[in-house]
Amino acid sequence: MVPGKEDILKAVTFKTSRSGGKGGQNVNKVSSKVELIFNLSSASFLTDDERILITERLAGRLDQEGNIHVVSQEDRSQLLNKEKTIAKLIALLKSAMHVQKKRKPTKTPKSVIRKRLADKQAVAHKKESRKRPQLD
Repeated sequence: MVPGKEDILKAVTFKTSRSGGKGGQNVNKVSSKVELIFNLSSASFLTDDERILITERLAGRLDQEGNIHVVSQEDRSQLLNKEKTIAKLIALLKSAMHVQKKRKPTKTPKSVIRKRLADKQAVAHKKESRKRPQLD
């Protein structure tokens, strides 16, 4: 189950700092960069199976303490960057918990096989007609 925004807000901490990029002098005085820190082990809304699955799939994004860091500094507003980090985290968790459906193997339909063989024969006939006639 993918957690809601309210559940995530209870389980995360935010860090803010000054960001680079557009904004002119505003960049030098306003802390608009937001870093969301999500501790996977303390998330009460995740089951043990979901926690294990996320740990395996997001192993490259976890630090030594088992935290996931998500950063946003695209906007000039701290509030918008905070919203974007939450949305990114929800998308990350959703993609990590997605279980692929098992493929059911099926037979190739006979009509498809017949059509492929008919196309092959048509190409073979076309190439055969390009040859020079035999002088018997």
